[in-house]
Amino acid sequence: MTSDIASLDTPLPYFTADLPGIGGELKQEPGDFEVEEIPAYLPSGVGEHLFLWIEKTGITTEQLTRQIVQTLRMANRDIGVAALKDRHAVARQFVSIPAKFADGVGSLESPQVRVLSATLHGNKLRTGHLRGNRFSILLRNVPPDSLEMAFPIASRLQQVGVPNYFGDQRFGIDGETAQLGFDLLRGEKVPEDIHPARRRFLLKLALSAAQSVLFNQALATRLLTGHLHQVIAGDVLQVAASGGVFVCEDVAADQPRFDSREVLPTGPMFGPKMKLAAGTVAEHEAQLLEKSGLTVEHFSRFPDLTSGTRRPYLILPGDLEVQQEAAGLRFRFTLPSGSYATILLREFQKG
Repeated sequence: MTSDIASLDTPLPYFTADLPGIGGELKQEPGDFEVEEIPAYLPSGVGEHLFLWIEKTGITTEQLTRQIVQTLRMANRDIGVAALKDRHAVARQFVSIPAKFADGVGSLESPQVRVLSATLHGNKLRTGHLRGNRFSILLRNVPPDSLEMAFPIASRLQQVGVPNYFGDQRFGIDGETAQLGFDLLRGEKVPEDIHPARRRFLLKLALSAAQSVLFNQALATRLLTGHLHQVIAGDVLQVAASGGVFVCEDVAADQPRFDSREVLPTGPMFGPKMKLAAGTVAEHEAQLLEKSGLTVEHFSRFPDLTSGTRRPYLILPGDLEVQQEAAGLRFRFTLPSGSYATILLREFQKG
């Protein structure tokens, strides 16, 4: 990453650093990486919007939505997706369009896009409207004893969780997307500097990427100091069942709740509406923001896009399985919305 971001680009530590990695190669073929959304709800069958269950191969979600908008001659604002999906993958996800364009759905089919179903619903699909994602990933060119090496890593991650870093794909090539986000926050660039065709999409992505850089650094510090599995007075804790957050005032009471994963410590996604930590936790977050050359007021420049929130420092992979195949190791697991499969796999690969 360049300029000011470089000072924040501390290498992200592994949680299983004491266990040897298996190397291997990801995404050698599109079918090596499969991801399927676990929706927050299913379309009802009635309404003014049409939910398309789409399988895409070899294109980004941005390219998919642009193709749909151009083919159906609809407005950008009328299309809805819950999340972005990898380009180098076979990805199945919902996309919503106004129901009045239903007759044109057949024209969306191509070698890279398949419409698996179309169902009416009452509202447009919004960002974040999903529970998580289900993955099936083949890791090729691994050593002969890779399965035996993978088992202790999988066992630990199932027991204690995975550091919830944002993946590199969040930041763009050489961090250019995140750098754009920092430049926008500081006022060194304005939205009009982005090409109109990509402005709506890239503005949101760049600002979020800048927030994500800061979160990763906060999490890396927490892991390096040995406090990732310790509740600290002043932590903002998230209730796993409801998603609600509160500030820890009683470590003795909250540590057992964390140990049972009833609550999880969270890190900062900075913005004016972010729930503030207290005590030393708040001091460390303030120091990180100062190091970046930003203040909370900078995030108020884009109140609808950088309002701020908290993100859990840990994720618990569901149904994690590792199996030997002729071409390599097959990993199957589920992750909560917003978490990255590549972050889980990097604990196995170790670079």
